[in-house]
Amino acid sequence: MKYNTKTSLMSLAVISLLAFTGCGSDSNTAALVDKDGSYAVLDNDSHTVSYSVIAGQRATLANSLDGSEGAQAPRDIDSKTGANSKVTVTAPAYTEMNLCDIHFHISAEHKGGEFTTNAGNGDGHGYGTGYKYSGTLTDEETATYAHDGSELFTNSHNPLEAGDTFEVHYVYTSNAGQSLGHSLGTCLIGEDPLLRVETQVYVAVNDSTALDFNNLNNVTGTGAEGDLYQAANIPNNTGTAVTYEGSTTGAGYNEEVSPYQVTWNVRPKIAKVNIATVGEWCLNANNEFEEDHAHDVRNLVLNPDLLSVIK
Repeated sequence: MKYNTKTSLMSLAVISLLAFTGCGSDSNTAALVDKDGSYAVLDNDSHTVSYSVIAGQRATLANSLDGSEGAQAPRDIDSKTGANSKVTVTAPAYTEMNLCDIHFHISAEHKGGEFTTNAGNGDGHGYGTGYKYSGTLTDEETATYAHDGSELFTNSHNPLEAGDTFEVHYVYTSNAGQSLGHSLGTCLIGEDPLLRVETQVYVAVNDSTALDFNNLNNVTGTGAEGDLYQAANIPNNTGTAVTYEGSTTGAGYNEEVSPYQVTWNVRPKIAKVNIATVGEWCLNANNEFEEDHAHDVRNLVLNPDLLSVIK
């Protein structure tokens, strides 16, 4: 979940640290173990940065702290520990708030539950990283999908393919009368609104009998008091959500804290979605969120000083 004024923002410090493993004819691979114990493969032909780049970004983030920052996201939802003591206000239940934005990331930004397989370090800009479904899929589910050539399936950063894990953020604001729209900016209208993100991790499968993304993202209500906007069909069978205090996400915050505090509700189990319906939703003229491809992924936050305690 990323405020769009910082989209693709990378400081000069990160730019100077980027050290791609190479794009020549040599397709050597090397293995690294991340600090969180995850296994990553570096491929010289995939523009995957070395772990030193990610470590450098985390070091810059740590060096920027002055003690006043609130807890951050994303995190490992299976770990309850944290040392951030800044007092925050827990947002109300999402049913008492207005939906204001829906967007998604490839792979999952959070780690835990059924999505613990490291997607790799990525390109240093939030693409090609995150966490994947740790279960198994059938050959039929991962069969190549004959897509329509739209941005979702063909963009150069993170095209969606059958078998991909993706994390959807249903963003809610405490402001009544809130408009639906593209990006978190639509959720921040008004004076210091409280924010909540209902989070569901999906796996896109080539299966017409899987869940329909259009239905999952169906919006009800008018946004007025007593008739709030709601994503009425968020799955209710994907485990007890892990609730914690964090922030907005996105790779623009790899080296600086996000100032926007968020109450997160992250469901630990995945749900399978028909990949064709994801494309349909992105092309739907009635889709007020104007999403046509996945957003970038922030590095998993590991620094205890930036993590709240999960109760």
